[in-house]
Amino acid sequence: MKSQSNLKPDLASIIQAKLTLRELFDATPLQENRQLSERYEARIFLKREDLQEVRSYKLRGAYNRMKALTPQERDKGIVCASAGNHAQGVAYSCNKLGIMGQIYMPATTPRQKIKQTEMFGRDSIEIILHGDTFDDAYKAAMTACEKQEKTFIHPFNDPMVIQGQATVGLEIMEQLNDTMDYLFVPVGGGGLISGVGTVIKEMSKKTQLIGVEPTGAASMTEALKAGRPVTIEKIDKFVDGAAVGRVGDNCYEIASKVIDHMITVDEGRICTHILDLYNYSAIVAEPAGALSVAALDKMAKKIKGKTVVCILSGGNNDITRTEEIKERSLLYQGLKHYFMIRFPQRAGALKIFVADVLGPKDDITHFEYHKKNSREKAPVIMGIELQNREDLKGLKERMESQGFVHKYLNDNPDLFQFLV
Repeated sequence: MKSQSNLKPDLASIIQAKLTLRELFDATPLQENRQLSERYEARIFLKREDLQEVRSYKLRGAYNRMKALTPQERDKGIVCASAGNHAQGVAYSCNKLGIMGQIYMPATTPRQKIKQTEMFGRDSIEIILHGDTFDDAYKAAMTACEKQEKTFIHPFNDPMVIQGQATVGLEIMEQLNDTMDYLFVPVGGGGLISGVGTVIKEMSKKTQLIGVEPTGAASMTEALKAGRPVTIEKIDKFVDGAAVGRVGDNCYEIASKVIDHMITVDEGRICTHILDLYNYSAIVAEPAGALSVAALDKMAKKIKGKTVVCILSGGNNDITRTEEIKERSLLYQGLKHYFMIRFPQRAGALKIFVADVLGPKDDITHFEYHKKNSREKAPVIMGIELQNREDLKGLKERMESQGFVHKYLNDNPDLFQFLV
């Protein structure tokens, strides 16, 4: 086993990884984004890893690791665990290199990612759905790997995987004809930021390396606080590409030395930026892919007038999640509100509500009787979308003045999640 001091890849090994990956693809684009640059009064560049054939950077580490397998290891086959993007990189590599692979994925993985994995791997892979989180799938994969004596292709905690991910940083340095003040990197298990961070700290020492995690799965943030990797027992699985309960030990050893600052971003804020990227830049970003851009708001003052690069790490977004993404965005912005309302027992109460309670730009987007019998006495679950978050106070005051007894559900997470 390598000593901790030898885990950090050197530039020579990263350059070699880049040459290996040239068998598959040329460098992904580094594009200045006009809309973001104007919003933040800075030069904002996006490293478009969503434009990889497998629509994420994960192909880099998977292929670099699998290319180095011995003939005996190839014959036995490989095993991996993934929430989706690493699975696609491994599947693509299995098909390209003629290696049989077992791919364990959480049962909660978006269907789009499962179908893509099947398409890239074809007859070279077997997909096994297990558990609700990456960590569940990982444990099952490790057990199977040991029993079958196969090689495990780790999604982040492997030196050669880290070398492959580090090539993203090497490409940025080759493509950017300017001094890079800030680099925003999404963090899940830590493979990308430890690899890219190694390159940046060698080649651009003045660059501030900013790691970004979802609030509901801030495993690197917690590890840095504790001074060691720690396990988060309960995580929010929405940002599936970064929903990791514990960062890799190897990744942490490197990342803890190269990260300048960690930022956590609310899942609702991420959703808002997913929609903005699509509406203003025609970019389809998955939740983890939009992490770096979503963090810009929190550093708007510091990045003003600076040159900033955001790694847009993936674009595997299932279209069936669009309504959920919109919903989370509206809730985060304070524009969507749910109430349990008991209508007064008088004729025309609903008409009065629409005419005298709703504001001129308010919209009822959800209406459901809580009971299916005795509707004239049953409470109603109502979702109302506002144009401005400040309109909520007036809406509540009008309900009270018109005799509409109500319970506000957004502040009651358990009841809110059950009903909505």
